[in-house]
Amino acid sequence: MASATLLADRTYRPVRLRFILAIFSGSFLLFLVQPMIARMALPRLGGAPAVWNSAMLVYQLLLLGGYAYAHWLGRFAPRTQGMIHLALLLLAATMLPIGLIGSTPSPDANIFLWVPWLLLVSIGPLFLAVSAQAPLLQRWFAITGQGDPYPLYAASNLGSFGGLIAYPLLVEPLTPLAMQSGGWSIGYAIVIALVAVCVLTLPKSAEARQEISDVPPLAVRQVAVWAALAAIPSALILSTTLYITTDIVAMPLLWVVPLGLYLLSFSIAFASDRRLAKWISLSAPFILLIAAGGLFLQVSMWLFVVGAATLNLFVISVALHSALFDRRPDPQQLTAFYLCMAVGGALGGVFGALLAPLIFDWTYEHPLMLVAAAVALPASNPFKLASGFWSDKDRNQRVALWSVPVVLLVSLFGHGALGVPASTETVLISSGIILAIGIIAIGNRPLYAVAVAGLLLSMGGWGKLALTIDGGRLSRSFFGVYTIAERNEGKARLLLHGTTIHGIQLRGSPERERAATSYYAPPSGAGQALAAVPALFGDGARIGIVGLGAGALACYARPGQHWAFYEIDPAVAEIARDPSKFTFLSRCLPNVPVEIGDARLTLERARSAGLDVLVVDAFSSDSIPMHLLTREAFGTYHRVLRRDGLLLIHISNRHLDLKPVIAGAASEGWTVRIRHYVPTDEDREQLQHTASMWVAMSPSSATIGRIEQASPGAWQRLAGRPGFKPWTDDYASVLPVLRGLQ
Repeated sequence: MASATLLADRTYRPVRLRFILAIFSGSFLLFLVQPMIARMALPRLGGAPAVWNSAMLVYQLLLLGGYAYAHWLGRFAPRTQGMIHLALLLLAATMLPIGLIGSTPSPDANIFLWVPWLLLVSIGPLFLAVSAQAPLLQRWFAITGQGDPYPLYAASNLGSFGGLIAYPLLVEPLTPLAMQSGGWSIGYAIVIALVAVCVLTLPKSAEARQEISDVPPLAVRQVAVWAALAAIPSALILSTTLYITTDIVAMPLLWVVPLGLYLLSFSIAFASDRRLAKWISLSAPFILLIAAGGLFLQVSMWLFVVGAATLNLFVISVALHSALFDRRPDPQQLTAFYLCMAVGGALGGVFGALLAPLIFDWTYEHPLMLVAAAVALPASNPFKLASGFWSDKDRNQRVALWSVPVVLLVSLFGHGALGVPASTETVLISSGIILAIGIIAIGNRPLYAVAVAGLLLSMGGWGKLALTIDGGRLSRSFFGVYTIAERNEGKARLLLHGTTIHGIQLRGSPERERAATSYYAPPSGAGQALAAVPALFGDGARIGIVGLGAGALACYARPGQHWAFYEIDPAVAEIARDPSKFTFLSRCLPNVPVEIGDARLTLERARSAGLDVLVVDAFSSDSIPMHLLTREAFGTYHRVLRRDGLLLIHISNRHLDLKPVIAGAASEGWTVRIRHYVPTDEDREQLQHTASMWVAMSPSSATIGRIEQASPGAWQRLAGRPGFKPWTDDYASVLPVLRGLQ
């Protein structure tokens, strides 16, 4: 008997290993191709929001298509399934090496239609074939009769996590795009070979190890539960990423952390050993309460807020994905199960990426997803007294019903609604009471969800809703959330994108409103250079500005000059043109043209030598569009400038040291100087000046010499970094310039 068991185990392990390697490799490639194609598309399509949201929608639809194809394939005999899938993989291989087809959108192209068409034609068959790997190979493993196939989904998500981490940390920094494409092709060939090995494991006859038991059809309620449990974490990852990178800290590569934790949650939730998943699920209600309480904390506590938000995402994802695992059907319905999960994931993605920015003026989808998670979490209170109290379902409903108005009143108490003056102390008291209710309510889903909602409202939700009701203070586009705030008792008005200031205007008189402030103050590099423009290029200078913000630079315009702004976000243009919000444009350049669209694409269509001055200030919320800082981009700037023209680039950034990037791009045909302005405390307070770093460049050394003469001692030489590889459309990585990693 022992010998037979040992022999079976020896047979079992190699078969399982084959399937694990094939599933892992396919998922690894899948999460390499997404950022790789996005990187390839950047110079051609720019950073328009329609591009990235359309791309995400295409990926979700292709994933759905792959899972639907895997489900459809189940009607055939095992070996026939294998032959069909190998044929599809080989057919898709005719599109290698992976890349975008040679096509560019026309100026009047509908980007919402053109971008999906480009991605579908370029990578659709390859993506669809690889995306079917995880459910299809799990079903094949079930057919071999070697064990439970569902834990193999953990290998799939480990592969996805590996591809996700490998691209920004290894692939992008070390290899150009052409080499990445070739390497992906080699990986694809390996996947085909691994799938072929798995196909050889399948039984030859149609009857062998086929479905032998009668399985009842799936109930509509069961399908809906699967989809909902998948949709909530899918939407939560998007809302968490947007929240922490827009409202807390816009740090490059930070998006990798939430997505990586989301993928790892599947590996834990679908593991054979259930102990870790069970322990994390029990802690989920407590972690969710902490995250809800910290959602509206001050930005100065960003490290705690980011930590709580990402931990909450991970824990909630493990808990809900574990609930999915606990509800998994018989392996005969495995592909239907994963198809329902894909539908739920797509619905969550569409809500977070496309619908929420259209519906809300702030990231309200994030607290909504926290409340939805509270409703969906398994109801189990670890405290015996509370657990016994909630064992009576009728009592649960009665208590939950009467507690709704109580919790809402307590949340309003902290904000002065009940006659008690609002203060930090009252907010903390009301939030503490609701937190205690939330802990006791674990096990009563309706009451627990109400407590989470009440805690969100008490800790800052009411204030955020007041800004929305006020009208005009908050606005949102596919680029993020814009807030109009006041400073110094209304003497200054700010435009913020997330936590990054995009403009400050002094208030009180027409003269104050025309004063340039923040990064554009007169002593700044932009202020010094633009003040010298009449002497450099005469009264009719032609000036282009990439990035509008609040419009502060417009007040450097002089009569006779020809100005034009290039702004990618229509929401910013609307804010800057509204005199009730900011008056830079209305007072200084009321009829200035503002071209909406990606600046690089617009400038590539502009006539040569058409500008005397070009200002590039298009970095939103500390995020940088790489395609504006490559050598090819500087070639475009060189072409649109006259031979003695001036290029000004704003490189102030909290997280990236962009000096080596500029120095590398400027090594061919440019004379370069840099101005780092640090205002005094008095200028910060009274004049709203902000520290800034500007680079002045010109094809003519004489132009730079005259800039230096106009501002003696203000400009310094820009030294390159030894060994730094300049950015190109084929190669660029933020890792070498990330502060703290240099």
